[in-house]
This record gives sequence, C-alpha cells and structure tokens, in this order.
Amino acid sequence: MACYMGIDIGSGTSKGVIIRDGALEVHHVLPSGTDYRITAQGLRDALISKAGLLAEEIAGIVATGHGGGIIPFNNKHVADMLCCAKGINHVFASARTVIDVQGQSSQVLRLDGEGQVTDFAISEACASYSGYFLEVIADVLQIELGDIGPLSLNARNPVTFTTGCAVFGESEAISRVSEGIPKEDILAGVHNALSGKISALVNRVGLEEPCAISGGGGLNIGLIKRLEKSGIQLLVPPHPHIINALGAAIIARETRNLQ
Repeated sequence: MACYMGIDIGSGTSKGVIIRDGALEVHHVLPSGTDYRITAQGLRDALISKAGLLAEEIAGIVATGHGGGIIPFNNKHVADMLCCAKGINHVFASARTVIDVQGQSSQVLRLDGEGQVTDFAISEACASYSGYFLEVIADVLQIELGDIGPLSLNARNPVTFTTGCAVFGESEAISRVSEGIPKEDILAGVHNALSGKISALVNRVGLEEPCAISGGGGLNIGLIKRLEKSGIQLLVPPHPHIINALGAAIIARETRNLQ
C-alpha cells in the first residue's frame, strides 16, 4: 500500500506523520529550532526510519504550519486550517466544531459533514490566546510544561488575571509567587483566562456539537477540564498535537488519488 507523509512545522515544535492505506503508521515530533529546512529534513528522515521505508516509497508529501511554505521537498503546501479540519474529520467524522490551540495562536473552526471549513475565527496576534502563555507561566513557576495541567486541577482558590496580555500576565504571575500564592492556584487562573478567550472565539462562530480539540492544547488536561466547565464538551484525539500533520498526509493521499 502507498505511504504518504504530512509535515507540520510549528513555531515551537514540528510534527510529522506517515500514513499507510489511510491509517496512521508512525509519527514524530522535534523542536522547530531556527532553521525550518533542517528541522523538516530531520523530521522526514526520522519518520522514514521509524516506518522502515525508503525515501522513494513515500508517494506524496504535504507540508503545513508556520514554516511549511519553505520546505524544499514537499509536493504541496496547505494552510494549517484546512489540514486541521481534514485531520479531525478523519479521527472524529461527527465533529462539527474544532478548537485548535497552537503554540502562538488559537483558532475555532466550523465543519460540515465532509470535513470542509464553513466558518472560522482566529485569535488576534497575542500570545495570551495560545499555548505560549502557558509556557511563559510554567517558566515563571519553574515547573515542566507537561505538569501544568494536572497541577492546576488541585487548585482551591484560582487567581484572577486582570490583564489580557501575556507579557503583563507574566508580571502578574511573578507578583502572585512573591505573595506566596500556591502554584496550582496561579495555574488554574491562567487556564481560566485562556479558556475565556477561547470561549469567545467559539461564540463568534457558534458552537455546534460534537466539538473536538486539537493542537498542543489537547494535551493539557487542565485546559480541557476548564473548557468543559464552561459548557463545551470535548472530543480529544489520541494524539491531538499531530492532527494538522495527519491532515496534511491525508490531503497528500487525496491529491495523488485525483491525479
């Protein structure tokens, strides 16, 4: 069976997948670094090695993401919105709304039954809408990024962030630490703030259930639980962070089949 590759070069991490006969074969994640071409090549080599394939056995490659447009070996570059929609539709065919929380932005998509985007809302150019805000606070609190979700669930008195800006939010978090506020309460406050911004995007396009989450935000149990408390029940993919790369690989397969 033919194999296809999808590569998603994000601002912080880059994800890649290989699908065989429409099913996920392997996936891999690397830090994006500063040279996206080198990162993409490393990602491609790692995927081919994991799958036990030769480069010529890859029938098509589609790239997406922040740096996807400069990859020299892809057959096509596709907007991440379209790849996200295609990836979610593959995993959850019933999904009609998608919350995609990425490293530097968030977007909410409305889909039809074929996985086509019918409406969307994208966050303004502000890190407080994105996973980067959580990274900043994790750095302030000196904890691992993967620990912030579980730790936030232990909060008893979540703090309220009075600013909508990630830069000032960092200063606020530092002040809370100096006041002796528990880390879990600070983290819960950050999740509340991010959830509020995402909910506003959902309201702009109108929530149609079922609703799925993708991107790195889908790995954060604290954010998921906070969104669900706001009334948004979420479908969570097994690997939410690779959904855009998966969608890119599926588009590569569909494009080849049309030729």
